[in-house]
Order: sequence, then structure tokens, then C-alpha cells
Amino acid sequence: MNPTRRAVTPALSSGVRRITLNGAEAPLSALLAEPATTPRAVIVALHGGGLTSGYFDGQAHPSLSLLTLGASRGYTVLALDRPGYGRSAAHLPDGLSLTDQAAMVRAALVAFAARHPTGGGLLLLAHSFGGKLALHLAAGGLCDLRGLDISGCGHRSALLPEQLPFGGGRLRTTRLWGPLRLYPAGTFRHGRVPAAPIPVRESAEVARWPEQFGTLASRVRVPVRFTFAEHERSWLHGDDDLADLAAALTGAPRVRTERQPGSGHNISLGLAARTYHLRALDFLGGCLPGLSGLGGSDPGRSDPE
Repeated sequence: MNPTRRAVTPALSSGVRRITLNGAEAPLSALLAEPATTPRAVIVALHGGGLTSGYFDGQAHPSLSLLTLGASRGYTVLALDRPGYGRSAAHLPDGLSLTDQAAMVRAALVAFAARHPTGGGLLLLAHSFGGKLALHLAAGGLCDLRGLDISGCGHRSALLPEQLPFGGGRLRTTRLWGPLRLYPAGTFRHGRVPAAPIPVRESAEVARWPEQFGTLASRVRVPVRFTFAEHERSWLHGDDDLADLAAALTGAPRVRTERQPGSGHNISLGLAARTYHLRALDFLGGCLPGLSGLGGSDPGRSDPE
């Protein structure tokens, strides 16, 4: 997203509410959807750069929302505004490094767990830059973490430095989103895209990612799934790239790499969102003892028309 763009706060789906968590250094805003009964687990959703928690509650079509889908399947879904976004932006105008973001999010999740049932534990579902944070959290130890599902984040960039949409890069948003036909009509209507400025300290982290990934990967001790959009333009995702990516996670008991047909980088806002979310729930459900497969594929139509 354009780093100079003002934050946009779209409407919320039914059953989704805004909450604030104590992140120690600053308050963290979040979106929360809860099931009617004790949750199977808590899915913590982490958005990418230049977006907000609203990424997981897309408003262009009712089927896009991970929050409402997850709650309907028995999960609590907590979509955080990462440090430097949402309420914390006023306290952290320059944002935080990934290491410091991880420390702040850990504190917020401890506070959340003290007030809400967590069922079988925590599951991380992350997109793009949020995937980097998820790997930091997993490698650094996160209590009751059971699994990671990451989309739009790899380890080998497909972009030249001058093309990166951080730190003043001139690459147009649509170049990264992929073909606009992959998104529901009305996606780009004013107020629909949950956009926010990219904090400067977050921008500075981009060049360090290959080195950071090499350090973090072997320290992850839970199952991991990586999904790349068919029209992913930010990351290299050829067969050799995916094999190398998976091989680096030597401590993970299970690593899956997949491609999502008919999708662009921002999968959760696109026509393939529901299909992707159902696959993510199925994978994450399999990370919980005794709950294998309870994410459940939907026998009905998966994509909005």
C-alpha cells in the first residue's frame, strides 16, 4: 500500500467487535469474533504491511470474513492491529522492529488469555509482513502455540529494491495485488480497503528478512503451512524455492507448501478467500490434539460470485 495513505476503518461484519489489548508498551486494537460455546482454540490473525486487522473481515462480499467463518467453526478469531497500526500508531508513530513487535504481541496475548478461554491453544494465521512476525513469535517461544498458517510470505523476494512498496517505493498497489479480476466487485470502493500508512521502522526491516529468516527457521517447533497465490508477485515460489523454504524449517514436525489457484497476493480480500480460509482452518485444526480435520471443507460453493 502507499505509505502516505491515511488509515481506513471499514465497517464490521455481524458478530465482529473491536477490542483493545494491553501490549505493555502501547495499547493494541483488534477485531474479535467468538463462538457461542467454549472455543476449540484461538486463531490469532496478523495482517501485512500497509493494511490493518480489517484485512481478515473483508467487506466487499459476505463470504470474505475469516472472523465470521472461524467463529462459525467453533474458533475464537482475534485479528490484531500489529504494533504501529490501529490504536498503537499514535504511541508508536515510527512503528517497531519485528523483534520488538513480537515482544509486544506476546504481552498482549498473555493479557487476552487471562480474560478469554483459549481452548486447545493458540494458532497463528498470518499474511505477508504478518508472516514474518508469526515466525518471530514461533521461533522465540509463544505459550500454547500449536501451529502456523502463513500466506503471501516467502524467503526470496521477487522484487528489486526500488520496486518494494516500502520506504517510498514507486510500485503501484495493483502491481502487487495481482489482476483486479481476482477480487470481488466493489473491493476498491472508497472505505473498503483496510489501508494504513507503513511505519518507517517496519520499512527498514525489509532488507534484513533473508538473514532473519535463516536465523528463525530452524527454531520453529510447530507445524507450518505456507500458501502462495497463483499470481503472487512479491515472492519467488517456484518448485525449487518452495523446497528450499520447507527444508529450512528443520525443527518443525510438519511443513506444507501450497499454491492457491485464482488468487493474488491479498488472498483474504479476493474471490478465493473462502477457499483459502477453509483450507487454513482444516490445517490448523489438524495441529490441535484430538481435533484433526475439524476445520472442515465446505461442501457448498467456496467462492463468491
